[in-house]
Amino acid sequence: MKQSPLAAIKARFDIDETDPTKARKAAKSKLVAAVKKLAGDDNWLDRASEGKGLEHVSNKKLLRILTTLEAVKEAGGRKGLIESLASGEGRDKDKHFASRFDSWTTPRLYDHYRAAKKRSAN
Repeated sequence: MKQSPLAAIKARFDIDETDPTKARKAAKSKLVAAVKKLAGDDNWLDRASEGKGLEHVSNKKLLRILTTLEAVKEAGGRKGLIESLASGEGRDKDKHFASRFDSWTTPRLYDHYRAAKKRSAN
């Protein structure tokens, strides 16, 4: 059976609190801190609302963002993904083609990168 998002966060960050309320708050704060740390490396386009922010995003979505940011970091960051996409399409020197990817969100860019990588493997 699949774990709940809170259980996955507790397992990932080794949170062992006896009080469920403290555990929930500790898990959320560690997850938000991890996402902010990875997002600060120029891997993220910040489009969050001024009044809200990552603290008001669901745990499930934050886990997906964290996983995506970790994979993007391994692939060379946003610039590395954009360069890989342009070279994979055979348009390395076409700056206008590559510049259209700059406005894309990181998860969308990574999904496109994975699809292109899968297509080239076939």
